[in-house]
Amino acid sequence: MDRLDAFVWWRLIRMLRARHRWSWGDVRRRLTTPNGRWLPIAADGVELFRIASVTVSRYRYRASTISNPWQPANPV
Repeated sequence: MDRLDAFVWWRLIRMLRARHRWSWGDVRRRLTTPNGRWLPIAADGVELFRIASVTVSRYRYRASTISNPWQPANPV
């Protein structure tokens, strides 16, 4: 998800640079704090969501605990 997050971020930066004719210095001036930390890209109360922050949970393999409704083929 980090790669997808970076891809979306760069695409938005490219779009902003083309739409507003910003140089890289303009982008840094508008999207960083005085300390140099990047601000999230936001407009009109809508902020770019970091996809990488979503936790991925997977199901455990539990085939042996699922009940089988059929009779075995070769009953012992």
